Order: sequence, then structure tokens, then C-alpha cells
Amino acid sequence: MISEWVVSILLLFGGTFILIGSIGLVKLPDFFMRLHGPTKATTLGMASMLIAAMVYFANSGHGLSVKEILITIFLLITAPISGYMLIKSAIHHKLKAKEGTKGLDNVEDD
Repeated sequence: MISEWVVSILLLFGGTFILIGSIGLVKLPDFFMRLHGPTKATTLGMASMLIAAMVYFANSGHGLSVKEILITIFLLITAPISGYMLIKSAIHHKLKAKEGTKGLDNVEDD
């Protein structure tokens, strides 16, 4: 009974963060700001949904699933690295940022 509540809360939490990340990807004005949606909120949402799947399958008699653990670790490691690579590529190609984007004075020349 309590595990069903935990799974439900984790799924709602994950779905909310995925929705927020997707809206951020569409609504934010430039590439540098848009990258925060998928790399931050969506990663947290997917991790929450995978944890919900682990709790569900552990309590349904199938035992602890290693697949969800590996997917979660892979997602949490690769999402920040891919975001970093995309930002470095945008800086290298001198992609223009919207006026008012903070942190542009910290960008080093290649």
C-alpha cells in the first residue's frame, strides 16, 4: 500500500519535471538558456521515473532490477557531459546569445 503511494508520488514528480524541462526547451529565447531544460529538469524527472520503476518492480515480487539502476547511472553521467559538449561547440562556433544572457563575460576564446 505505501509503496503504491511512493511510486505515484515519484511518477508525478518525474512527470512534472519532464514537463517543465520540455516547456523550457520550447519557451526560452536562445540556445544557451534552452539547454538548461533538457540537461537539468528532464534528467531529474527521468531519474525520478526510473526510481519509481525500481520501487514498483522490487515490491511486485520481481526483485530489484539492475536495468533501471544502470539506466539511471548512465543518464546521470551522460546528460551533464553532453550539455557541456553542446555549450563548448556553441562557443567554438561563436553562436550569438540573447542580450541579457548572464555569464558571457566568463567565456574564454578558443
